[in-house]
Amino acid sequence: MPTANAPQTARQIARAELSRAICDSARRQLADVGPAALSVRAVARDLGMASSAVYRYFPSRDALLTSLLITAYDDLGAAAEHADATVRPRHDLRARWRTVCHAVRDWAIERPHEYALLYGSPVPGYAAPEDTVGSAARVPLLLLTLAHEAQEADRTLGAPRVAVPRKERVALGGIRELTDFRIDDERLVRCLMAWENLFGHLSLELFGHMHRGVLDYDAHFDHVVDRLANDLGLF
Repeated sequence: MPTANAPQTARQIARAELSRAICDSARRQLADVGPAALSVRAVARDLGMASSAVYRYFPSRDALLTSLLITAYDDLGAAAEHADATVRPRHDLRARWRTVCHAVRDWAIERPHEYALLYGSPVPGYAAPEDTVGSAARVPLLLLTLAHEAQEADRTLGAPRVAVPRKERVALGGIRELTDFRIDDERLVRCLMAWENLFGHLSLELFGHMHRGVLDYDAHFDHVVDRLANDLGLF
């Protein structure tokens, strides 16, 4: 059996390159027609291939969509994680939060069609499989990590605590499963609200819902990010 570090064969290299070409063509389609209209036949035409040949690499449109989702989530997660890793000193949680939020926004502005694939309208008839969860969780997990580090450093939340009802604690059980550390209920709720606020803000901005209402997107985003940092006790 070949080892993980064994050199790839010419056939494996060619397969990987053609898989990338198929995905690149599909990403171009996202910009033109959106994910709901993604067509394997159109990808095949773009690459000068028979549809049956494309299906040997991606057996369905849904498989191709899943590949695009995982790649986009991983690209976004890597951008956020790389940005966080550059911040010194590490105990400056506010600087790390700002840097991560700006990295997410920069990625979204640079790649709006992929952002729309991840956070826009669901594709009719498509249900993302479990394969996407780990990649999709990378940015939320990074935000949870910052909140946990604030808790461990005994940083005070920026607003009075509110009792978290039992139903809410139960509702957030899935988020707790993402981590191998414990965050108190109130901080976890605020972290989830901050995550919702961040991506809700970006969706409003990218999809044009702030047009003529917010006159300086950069200034407004900076202020929102700082307000969220205060709320989470990131200082």
